[in-house]
Amino acid sequence: MKCALYWLHLTIPCSASWMRSSPLLSLLSLCTLCHSQSVAGKVLEKTVEEWMRYKEDCYQWMTSTPRPLGLHCNRTFDMYACWPDGTPGTITSVSCPYYLPWFQKVKNGLVSRRCGLDGQWETINGTQPWRNSSQCDDEMEVTRDEEVTKDLLLSFRVLYTVGYSVSLLALLSSLLILTMCRKLRCTRNYIHTNLFFSFALRGISVIVKDVLQEKRWGMQIIDVSDWEVLISNKAAVGCRTAQVIMQYCILANHYWFVVEAVYLYKLLIGAVFSEKNNYTLYLYLGWGTPVLFVVPWMTLKYLKENKECWALNDNMAYWWIIRIPILLASVINLLIFMRILKMILSKLRANQKGYADYKLRLAKATLTLIPLFGIHEVVFIFATDEQTSGVLRYVKVFFNLFFSSFQGFLVSVLYCFANKEVRYEIRKKWQMWKMNKPSLCLR
Repeated sequence: MKCALYWLHLTIPCSASWMRSSPLLSLLSLCTLCHSQSVAGKVLEKTVEEWMRYKEDCYQWMTSTPRPLGLHCNRTFDMYACWPDGTPGTITSVSCPYYLPWFQKVKNGLVSRRCGLDGQWETINGTQPWRNSSQCDDEMEVTRDEEVTKDLLLSFRVLYTVGYSVSLLALLSSLLILTMCRKLRCTRNYIHTNLFFSFALRGISVIVKDVLQEKRWGMQIIDVSDWEVLISNKAAVGCRTAQVIMQYCILANHYWFVVEAVYLYKLLIGAVFSEKNNYTLYLYLGWGTPVLFVVPWMTLKYLKENKECWALNDNMAYWWIIRIPILLASVINLLIFMRILKMILSKLRANQKGYADYKLRLAKATLTLIPLFGIHEVVFIFATDEQTSGVLRYVKVFFNLFFSSFQGFLVSVLYCFANKEVRYEIRKKWQMWKMNKPSLCLR
């Protein structure tokens, strides 16, 4: 699912007309205001690095070149371009600065400033330097298809935000019911509780990650020091931490799927085992396994790709550290799912006289197990982000985001609110309350 979330950060073209008023700061603001936050962050960092190199080259040139005699406008770096000494009453032109992200399009263009008769560069309102940078602007216009793509991606984000919010509300209610009622406490419900909790953590981590990234890349750029703070590692600590926690929660959610599948399979084959000892193993499998993969991934990102919020993957080999255990969990669940369905089918056929509607029962069991085991993720298991494009990619993203975000809601309904045992306990407490005999579940 997380692969789909990364793809939401596609580059969405933005107009660069703001460059005329405040070139560098507008450029940086432009990058941070684009909806493609992660990609914008990467563009921003590269642009700032190139800008700093351009500035250093400019200062080195100014200190090594002899100054002319007489009245002239002093050589300067005005935060946008490097200017030589200007002749009074004339216009001085230099090439468009090479740090611009679209420099290849405007490399033959010129930016100009006017040197006044008093030997001072002309300014606007006595403060801002006047310049004509129209030839250095990126005149790229957003096409109709790009606008549709932008709206579609924003709709996807609204979709999964609503999905996780609804799921979170249902999951918290389910957790409250399962943990407070003593008669519902058993290994099966303990496992359901951990699965619900992993779903809740997953939803919270995704929402928090989005909020932190929005806060970081949406900050207002007013002064040069603002973007220096923006690209600093200190500013990225929050969103990087959220990224790590989110990866852990997603992996934990997948491995609690595996626990559910293993536990149900053991029940069906009638295995004799100690539920207490196995529950401890289930805890290690569900909450401990993700640590084995998240820690190496976090270490490599810190040492090799310590950029922005760790949301992009320049080296896909690092991303496979997260992807492989997810694929492995999906394959294990699929195999157990098929094995369980085979067992259910054989039992229903053996008792066909008693179950005339055995096909309907099998279909019901199948549809019930799909969200519990996360089988829907197998549909695109081999269609990775690198291999999909066009309509197929949109379909995959919508499919993954919709089911992954609303899956917590569906599971809580099927295995808590629609559970006969749970409904019986709730009904009993409700009747006791109506009889003016309020009782806590713990009693």
